[in-house]
Amino acid sequence: MTAAGLPDLFAGGLRAVLFDLDGVVTDTARLHARAWQQLFERFLAEQDGAAEPFRLPEDYVAHIDGKPRYEGVRAFLRSRGIELAWGDPADPPDARTICGLGNRKNQLFHDALAEQGVAVFEGSVALIEALRAHGIGTACASSSKNAVPVLERAGLLALFDLVFDGRALAELGLAGKPAPDLFTAAAARLGVAPAEAAVVEDAVVGVAAGRAGGFGLVIGVDRGAGRAALAEAGADIVVGDLAELPLPPQRGART
Repeated sequence: MTAAGLPDLFAGGLRAVLFDLDGVVTDTARLHARAWQQLFERFLAEQDGAAEPFRLPEDYVAHIDGKPRYEGVRAFLRSRGIELAWGDPADPPDARTICGLGNRKNQLFHDALAEQGVAVFEGSVALIEALRAHGIGTACASSSKNAVPVLERAGLLALFDLVFDGRALAELGLAGKPAPDLFTAAAARLGVAPAEAAVVEDAVVGVAAGRAGGFGLVIGVDRGAGRAALAEAGADIVVGDLAELPLPPQRGART
């Protein structure tokens, strides 16, 4: 730790750092949250009865943030006492199934992405570049199946040695967060043990996954989940932005 009480990622033997995407590297969590709100506003308006509306940020943080898309659909609906058939990932976006609603949300997200583009957190980019310059491996480990197109649109894909996303999670049949599978599988592909790696997350379930996976360091980034909630879930340190972490003197970047 530094004198300011923040971890020095460039000392002490860390071999890799695994970053969540939305809300950590790219400012796309708000686009996701708005897409979820649009989805459920329409869905709930079509229901019989008086289910409580979807609330931002409460419902997004409590039921959806950090989870695979279909799991997020099911979790929110269950919070309103609604059960739907799971369906199939090939379901059209107007299907009344978990997968159909998830596919409709994805369509809404891509519409917003095309209209608004991808903003990035510059402090996160600076940290990733510094890690790479010092020979520390970097991975983007995200539950989102949109990780690669988002990184490509932001011009950040080359910053990561590995992108391990929701598609890989589904292909391997691994559990989503708060299970540690996403992070432990990504670390294995990088060739490092969890104890030799750090996890950087903005979601409570993501922090819990990092802690459950036995990672050497778990950093919470408070983009709205709350410092106390991230610390309680297992974050070793919580910052408001990764620009708060100290960077070492610059040296030649890795290729």
